[in-house]
Amino acid sequence: MTALHLPLGPLMLDVAGTALADEDRRRLRHPLVGGVILFRRNYESPEQLAALSREIHALRSPHLLIAVDHEGGRVQRFREGFTPIPPMRALGEVWDAHPQRAKRLARDAGYVLGAELRAVGVDFSFAPVLDLDYGASTVIGNRAFHRNPQAVAELAHALVLGLQEAGMSAVGKHFPGHGHVAADSHLAVPVDERALEDLEFADLLPFRQLIDLGLAGIMPAHVIYPRVDDRPAGYSRRWLQDILRGRLGFEGVIFSDDLAMEGAAVAGGALERARAALGAGCDMALLCNRPELADELLARLEWPLPAVSLVRLARMHGRPHPPGRIALHESARYVNAVHHLAGLGQADAEFAFNDPSNTCGKL
Repeated sequence: MTALHLPLGPLMLDVAGTALADEDRRRLRHPLVGGVILFRRNYESPEQLAALSREIHALRSPHLLIAVDHEGGRVQRFREGFTPIPPMRALGEVWDAHPQRAKRLARDAGYVLGAELRAVGVDFSFAPVLDLDYGASTVIGNRAFHRNPQAVAELAHALVLGLQEAGMSAVGKHFPGHGHVAADSHLAVPVDERALEDLEFADLLPFRQLIDLGLAGIMPAHVIYPRVDDRPAGYSRRWLQDILRGRLGFEGVIFSDDLAMEGAAVAGGALERARAALGAGCDMALLCNRPELADELLARLEWPLPAVSLVRLARMHGRPHPPGRIALHESARYVNAVHHLAGLGQADAEFAFNDPSNTCGKL
């Protein structure tokens, strides 16, 4: 099939299996689509995943973005054939005694994570988590580096440097901070009653520091902060335009969290959710695990991406890395990094694949 020359659209969708079906191809060649998010069900082996990535990339020019939730710990979509990445809390625990060692390990974790994904054609992962670990949120839990915002900022920056070394951009989540509320936005609409001033001196600090250091992407939370706005952050022009773009000076991509989540339901149906996210300032909206809603959006949504969004999205394409897994596995940088990470946080990393603590759905 000849590649379709078409600018990237504002939607990121999923695909059904380990190879593209005709229905997948139809959706992915639609002008509204700009990316694909992969799940556990899309993976059998590194070789199969590389073939699926090539198939997706061959559909369009410029090629569709391929993303995945691959943070480490219990949120690591691909396991067999991939290095187990420790949960980020394990790095925070090292930080408490040896901050510099923790930062070196975080950079190694970012490099291994990014290099293994780039070797099979994945453009980027929705990582790192920048939420603070208040001990309140089970959906965040050990996905967070630490309770201390400075520890989160420094460890996350080290991980981002490792991703960049591997040819991958980073997406920080969940702006402005999901760690203070107990409710899971996959299943409910969390509400955080704190004032903006409280967030500015805690949860927002890692986002501010990483933005100043050139963070490429951010994903807002499906959380309502009523003392700032009555809409969830991902639907709020106050959060995305006035604060994130304006006050914090963020110039990268804003990705919505999954519009199929319960926390997104306050906007209405799928069409209203997409319009709310894009209208608030998201460059790309995600809809996962609901093919019938994806078809509804493709049939009804009208949303030409502005030129500035196209430029931002182009920066998310993966950059060149040593070709193939053999070359990667023979490199001293990779071998040393894997050795440094061996055993770190592995007791926590053995959670089931389908733990609900993820960005989009459970598969």
